[in-house]
Amino acid sequence: MTVLVPRVIVPGILILSSGLILCGSIETLTQFYIFYGVVAGAGITCIAIVSYSAILAHWFEEKRGLASGIAVSGMGLGTFFIVPLSQHSITLWGFRFSFVLLGILVLIVLLPLNGIFLRHKPQELGLYPDGLDVPVSAPKVERPVLNMDRGETENSIDMETDDWTLRTALKTRHFWALVLFPFFAYIGLFIIQVHNVKFLVDQGIDKMTAAYIFAMIGVVSLIFRIFWGWLSDHIWREITYSLGLLCLCLGIGSLLLMELTGQLALSYPFFIFFGMGWGVTAPLFMSIAADLFKGKGFGLIYGIVEGGIGVAGAIGAWSAGFIFDRTHSYEWAFILGIIAVIISGLLAWVAAPRKVRDK
Repeated sequence: MTVLVPRVIVPGILILSSGLILCGSIETLTQFYIFYGVVAGAGITCIAIVSYSAILAHWFEEKRGLASGIAVSGMGLGTFFIVPLSQHSITLWGFRFSFVLLGILVLIVLLPLNGIFLRHKPQELGLYPDGLDVPVSAPKVERPVLNMDRGETENSIDMETDDWTLRTALKTRHFWALVLFPFFAYIGLFIIQVHNVKFLVDQGIDKMTAAYIFAMIGVVSLIFRIFWGWLSDHIWREITYSLGLLCLCLGIGSLLLMELTGQLALSYPFFIFFGMGWGVTAPLFMSIAADLFKGKGFGLIYGIVEGGIGVAGAIGAWSAGFIFDRTHSYEWAFILGIIAVIISGLLAWVAAPRKVRDK
């Protein structure tokens, strides 16, 4: 195993598990901030998409979108099982036992899978990208790179590709668009993800049913993470992403209509379309980033993208709460979510992975 697995992912699992178990003993809000926000937060960062996207970038080229979709489909599966399981556990035994149970599950499930089976590069198993046992002579892919020798600040085309560093990436519009289009997407996503259960309960749906609706979003997203990833390998990634965002807008729009009309039946198109739209995000973030900036600096570059996503999630969650506290309605929060999603779609076209993929 290379340095990434034992020194980043495995310690991250141990830290996350410890933080969750410690949450079972919290007595004050400060302890909650420390154990959950700092300890568990640090652990989950080590095992989040950044680490695995760096691995996938080495393992897959032609089927990168499909591989990314399969890899992140577990997020939807986890939502389906963990959300209702947690709600059920809290109802029966309280939040303390539920935190301890979740910490133990993280330890016994993730530690052996990652510590024993995960490999950073296919060469460690005598393979080549896309699982081939012999190298293939693939056509070269045009990628925009900065011509540092001439001191240019505009993009030029270089057929030798895999030497990106953060320094060169920072001087391209592709990098800034790559950082910003997931940023705006997650403002819209977290407006809904954090507040949808409360909204549904406020509309008259009982708590357990609301939790199951959120779980069904995870099931739908699981299927569509794979589908969108596969589709993006066959058509422009920008088109695939735009179709997914259209579904996301329809999902948020369903909640907006429920807010305006009180029709609870709109929860069905909500979880279907929102799940479809949520499914396009992670696999396309990973695939587009690897298309544009695969190389020795990819981990750092994608880490910055994910850092922006974390900030965006906080902004989305806070802004929806702020709007509700001021207006006693989520109407303008949902409208803000749709606007943010549309901006994300436009910025994906500015990132322009179509210009650097060999079609």
